[in-house]
Amino acid sequence: MKKIVATGTFDILHPGHVHFLSESKKLGDELWVIVSRETNVRHKPSPIVSEEQRLMMIKSLKCVDHAILGDKEDMFRPIREIDPAVITLGFNQYFDDEKLRTQLAERGINAEVVRIGAYTGSQFTSSTQIIEEAIRRRGNNEHD
Repeated sequence: MKKIVATGTFDILHPGHVHFLSESKKLGDELWVIVSRETNVRHKPSPIVSEEQRLMMIKSLKCVDHAILGDKEDMFRPIREIDPAVITLGFNQYFDDEKLRTQLAERGINAEVVRIGAYTGSQFTSSTQIIEEAIRRRGNNEHD
């Protein structure tokens, strides 16, 4: 059984996330998704949606076999436990591919790192785009 691990914040679920996870699933038999803990999201603004709700949404996707919350102290702990053959990264995830490969090797994790390409099939392919457009369209309308 070839296990695939995909990770992310998945703040506001959108077609780009579905594309990333669907393409990840195609690389193996079992897709594990690690949803980032709120306390571990430091490279961008804190998620709007709670980690429990983000986990619930990811679990509901047909292509996802297993979804868990990340570890609060060691992001590599769940990866070691899952022991995947492949770890996928989204096209815009902040990880440096080579640095990640080195970090995995240092921890004895023998997984291929694959970056999944961008999704271009819809207008909104990032949570930031959705938030910005919602603010633009709704502004500070108090009656909504």
